Amino acid sequence: MPGPLVPARLAFAPDGTPRSAAYDDLHHSAGGGAAQAEHVFLRGTGLPGRWQDHNQFTVLELGFGFGLAFLATWQAWRDDPQRCDRLHFASVEKHPFTEQDLAVLHAAFPALAPLAEELRSNWPVLVPGFHRIAFERGRVVLTLALGDVADTLPQFTLSASAIYLDGFAPAKNPEMWSQPVMRQLTRLAAPGAIAATWSVAAAVREGLRDAGFLTEKRCGFAHKSEMLVAQLAPRRVECKAAAPIERRAMVIGAGVAGAAACERLAARGWEVTLLERHPVTAAEASGNYAGAFHPVLTPDDSLFARLTRAAYLYTLQQWTALEDLSWNRCGLLQLARDGEEASAQRRGLEALAPPPGFAQLLDAAQAGNVAGVSLSTGGLWFPESGWIQPRSLVNALLAACGGRLRPRLQREVASLSRDGDAWIAKDARGIVLGEAPVVILANAADALRLSPQPSIPLRRVRGQLSLVPGIAGLRAVVLRGGMALPAVDGLSAVGASYDIDDEDPLPRADSHAGNLERLERMLPGAGAGLDPAQLEGRVAFRATVRDRLPLVGTLEDARGPGLYGAFAYGSRGLIWSGIAAELIASMLEGEPLPLERKLVAALDPARFALRAARRGAGAAPPGATSAPA
Repeated sequence: MPGPLVPARLAFAPDGTPRSAAYDDLHHSAGGGAAQAEHVFLRGTGLPGRWQDHNQFTVLELGFGFGLAFLATWQAWRDDPQRCDRLHFASVEKHPFTEQDLAVLHAAFPALAPLAEELRSNWPVLVPGFHRIAFERGRVVLTLALGDVADTLPQFTLSASAIYLDGFAPAKNPEMWSQPVMRQLTRLAAPGAIAATWSVAAAVREGLRDAGFLTEKRCGFAHKSEMLVAQLAPRRVECKAAAPIERRAMVIGAGVAGAAACERLAARGWEVTLLERHPVTAAEASGNYAGAFHPVLTPDDSLFARLTRAAYLYTLQQWTALEDLSWNRCGLLQLARDGEEASAQRRGLEALAPPPGFAQLLDAAQAGNVAGVSLSTGGLWFPESGWIQPRSLVNALLAACGGRLRPRLQREVASLSRDGDAWIAKDARGIVLGEAPVVILANAADALRLSPQPSIPLRRVRGQLSLVPGIAGLRAVVLRGGMALPAVDGLSAVGASYDIDDEDPLPRADSHAGNLERLERMLPGAGAGLDPAQLEGRVAFRATVRDRLPLVGTLEDARGPGLYGAFAYGSRGLIWSGIAAELIASMLEGEPLPLERKLVAALDPARFALRAARRGAGAAPPGATSAPA
């Protein structure tokens, strides 16, 4: 796995120009950073003219630095009355600056101050991976990959019409200009893409030519007499763009998975019909009293950990923008159950080396201090984690859809069929409940009833949550083989049971007793005197598969295209649902994907069929592709 991020160090040349000590090079021309960005990158790639009257436009940048090219592009978009409806800006940065250092650097550019302040207020936690940040109500989207270009660039899925090559000088940072990087640019470039850079070094010109670009020298900026512009040469067989799909969808299931899908589509202008078999939304697992949200750390930074981290960070940004949400970022303690887990926590923290605001390792005394109760062991402390009431999340997401949402409750879909270019949903009497070219199955374990997928080993897990009187003194969420929440409206949620192949829908005393045992291991004495037979609680069923990752993406179905899955979230639906919905919406719109290619492949519902095919146990479904390296 790649090592932890090393932030950039603030340094300046004698004339005050920002300088990188690591690469012994300037961050921009002494003649002015914003002016250089406009001359080299915007004019060099034909902007703003080339994005005008487009639905969306994508810029790819190598070397985010402190964001000058992004800010200049964003400002040009704002100033252009004929701008594209949605601007995507994807960038790579190995050594990101801290928010505090960004403020120092941005102070030299007062014309960009409002945008720079907004960028800093949304600046991501400095941990590796993709960070998706939305501005202008989602019309300007920054996808920032933090890590080495050799690791991160192959993980992008996008089609860039403009490419900014803004790494340090080839002699100082040859990896940024290597032939493998240039080949990735060809993969990521849209037909007719234009790249621009201030460098005219022979190695850069030759690398771009070898990768299929036609290069041309132009007048440079300030003291540099020349700059380079390169256009992707026409290929012998150009892939034809897919016909634009009609922006209508049906979402089946009104829990957090379905509500998130509705919100992400409606934000892009889609008309969405929401079909739910119950008379209310959030009637199943999403109707639980409250749940915890937090990231995961593992010594090897596993796919599970990387997905959960990306989803968690995206979720915090999204939830902050929602109205009437019942949640609390009170902090969460993940206590070590034994010495082996304590060692794994320590190694996981050392491997990622995140800022303290993301995760810390606390001893028993420190853990007790933040939790408000006496503890016998320490563990991982996530200061920005906490609890949320899922029903409030569902309601907030659906409210954000506005008039683009058409909810149809107490409508159980008995069958899906295909008629021409549309999917038809019918009830048991054959009455049409809705039709649309796109369907998203967000109905947990019931999804495969509507689109059978023999290769998917889906299981239902019964989970019973217990409600106990508010635990005295507890002010943070505590995990240790179970969950204990601070008082929410006078009650603390404790649990939950994990009962495989148990179909009992009613709360049971034995499950309450099991939850009290979990509470005793976490907070000794907190459940003293409570009678399991007298406790209130709730049963919900979770869908899961053996690799514990969700099923998100295209569902292969012989009846036709346009069928997507968003289910098998297990106990992580609260934070996985948002990034999963963003992923599906981005797929449908042909936008840059918000997750690494490895993660997208790991979520692919076809992955089990692919694995079986590799073992010789079956054939891969039509159109399936293997996971990227």
